[in-house]
Amino acid sequence: MFMHNKKLMYTVRVAEPNPALATLMLEQFGGPQGELAAAMRYFTQGLSESDPGRKDMLLDIATEELSHLEIIGSIICMLSKSTQGKLAEGDEEVGALYAEITQGGESHTHSILYGGGAPLINSAGVPWTAAYVDTIGDPACDLRSNIAAEARAKIIYERLINVTNDAGIKDALGFLMTREIAHQKSFEKALYAMQPNFPPGKLPGKPEFTDVYFDMSQNGFNGGAAAEGTAAETHDGLDRGPWNTGPEWTIVSDREAQAAVDGGDGSASVKLTAREKKTAKNFAARTASDPASDPTTGADLGAGPGAGATKKTREHAGTNA
Repeated sequence: MFMHNKKLMYTVRVAEPNPALATLMLEQFGGPQGELAAAMRYFTQGLSESDPGRKDMLLDIATEELSHLEIIGSIICMLSKSTQGKLAEGDEEVGALYAEITQGGESHTHSILYGGGAPLINSAGVPWTAAYVDTIGDPACDLRSNIAAEARAKIIYERLINVTNDAGIKDALGFLMTREIAHQKSFEKALYAMQPNFPPGKLPGKPEFTDVYFDMSQNGFNGGAAAEGTAAETHDGLDRGPWNTGPEWTIVSDREAQAAVDGGDGSASVKLTAREKKTAKNFAARTASDPASDPTTGADLGAGPGAGATKKTREHAGTNA
């Protein structure tokens, strides 16, 4: 059961209205890294969680995220407070009001379409979608996704803090940012309380491939010698680091060894019935291209300056010759 407490979880103090800043704040209201997405992610995970401790944690954090949604929504509405009244009452000169709601970004859309409220959109006006909730139903996967989600949300809050000089807003955003850190710690503890937790799922990987690093980035320019303390480069051009260095890794740099690693011929095949083979053969014959043809196309007929070499220009060149 949920109960609404009229007190915000953290006090919101806004120095002055700012419609453009309000629009930016929408990123954490109805955006992919925002509080609603987090609340729905953890709430749906908590409902299906079989471990009682993790269930409580997920539902507790989901409920807190709704409190955060109320905080960021209140900031948005306070930043838009003057615009709400002026648009509704029309008590300001047209030019001045127009200038106020078109300060930048999508603030005009936010003001006109939503009246400066707290709509479930991001800062670019894109509506919130359940596609932001990436729960897959496996604790080891979902907890890792939650850790990443909290990390991304923290960075968005950092960026929002950096675009305002309003001390009250900075203070409230600092609280929200800090709670992302606390949640990340909880999710990491829950993940590592499961032993084993890697790899996710029940089935093990194929042992002949779990410790292999395929060196696919060869013969490139790495921007010069590696700085002291950074990944070292070997004579074969492979940049080294803990992701491919150590006794647990086998590096495969040979191009031939990177193909058909299962020992097969590297082709794709399927078993077909005699009728299916005939149908597939007929389809291939009907849609086959003639490699010897040189058909005149729309690009040839309509070619102008900058079109490159076309049949039209080649024929013209041959005539001149």
